[in-house]
Amino acid sequence: MIVTLTAVVFAALLLCAVPVAFTVGMAGFMGLWWSGAYPLSIIIQQMFLAVDSFVLLAIPLFILAGALMETGGIAVRLVVFAQALVGWIRGGLAMAVVIAEYIFSGISGSTIADVSAIGSTMIPPMTRAGYRPEQAVSVVAAASAMGILVPPCILMIVIGAIANVSVAALFVGGFIPALVLAVAIMAYIYWDARREGIALPQRTTAVGLWRAFRGALIPLGLPVIIFGGILGGVMTPTEAAAVAVFYAAIVGLFVYREIRWSQLPEILIQSAVVTANVCFLLATAAVVAWILVVQQVPASLAHAMAAVEAGQAGFLVMTAVLFILMGAVLEGLPAVVIVLPTFLPVVKQLNIDLVHYCIVVVAATGIGLFLPPIGVGLFISCAIANITVDRVVRPMLPYVLFLCIGLLFVILVPWFTLVLPRLFGL
Repeated sequence: MIVTLTAVVFAALLLCAVPVAFTVGMAGFMGLWWSGAYPLSIIIQQMFLAVDSFVLLAIPLFILAGALMETGGIAVRLVVFAQALVGWIRGGLAMAVVIAEYIFSGISGSTIADVSAIGSTMIPPMTRAGYRPEQAVSVVAAASAMGILVPPCILMIVIGAIANVSVAALFVGGFIPALVLAVAIMAYIYWDARREGIALPQRTTAVGLWRAFRGALIPLGLPVIIFGGILGGVMTPTEAAAVAVFYAAIVGLFVYREIRWSQLPEILIQSAVVTANVCFLLATAAVVAWILVVQQVPASLAHAMAAVEAGQAGFLVMTAVLFILMGAVLEGLPAVVIVLPTFLPVVKQLNIDLVHYCIVVVAATGIGLFLPPIGVGLFISCAIANITVDRVVRPMLPYVLFLCIGLLFVILVPWFTLVLPRLFGL
């Protein structure tokens, strides 16, 4: 009864366009209140426990680092470098979005920062080069869906805390799967550019490439410091996030001087608001997750999944489909908090490597965030280009298809995920 009522309240509020955090929180509250079987103080307990973690302290720090990089000129220089690398290929400007997203996402850790920085920087020049606005938005959205796999990633931090798996192993394990998805996107970009007759740009000179690399040298130093520190055992992910904030602030304020002191309060306030949104989502989702556990829904669902007898690959594919849909509806984080613990017993039962499974979940959630027409990330991309979502649905679908093909390769070939963690002994 309590689960049914929670589901009904959740669906009703979601259809009324109530923000997801409040939808999840009210669904959990109504379920507990109506049943009368449990004290309402459980809500406060579970909300507190959900965010009471040292690992999660990295979330506000990476969000702040992303905001500083977006404002401080780091993103622009990375985009220029990416254009110099692949801009001479047909469709190279769109490919540069993918390359820039791969690099920038490996610094910011925030999908919101990725979409905002890369979208605002690349969409205008793409439209001037002959891309339709909806094409440009689709490229940015697809690249951002891939970029969630590039560490540092806030979702990986949350998953590490939930699944009790090494965050460093997840960070390292995401690099090659992200590359697989990036190649899939770029293959479609090249074919689409030929079909659309996008003009072949002028080849970049060696001098131009060197200048672009030199301009991006300082931003490129940050991931070296972060991952060198984590893999070398010098820093935890949380400490690495603090280093990222310090580095981005120094570069933006004193090196590039594109951040004014007067802008700092606004940057801090915006980062605090985003952090509050993320943590509130985690807290409210934990209440619903507790209800499901108490009502033995995870055990029943795990038994049903095991009864299908689809093997490791089949279970991973079913998981990916579920998280793509849940990621579109629940903005990613609540979907992971509510659903992921449900499947962990089955993962152990099927002897699936936990790092590989978590990377598949991250990739599927990233695709879901930009799934037309309801993905939250897609709305952000459209807002940057000032176009409606309905115009982007059709051109976005091929990118979703190629992202799913890339994800299928990652599922079927666990080596893509596990080779680097094993190489570094994680």
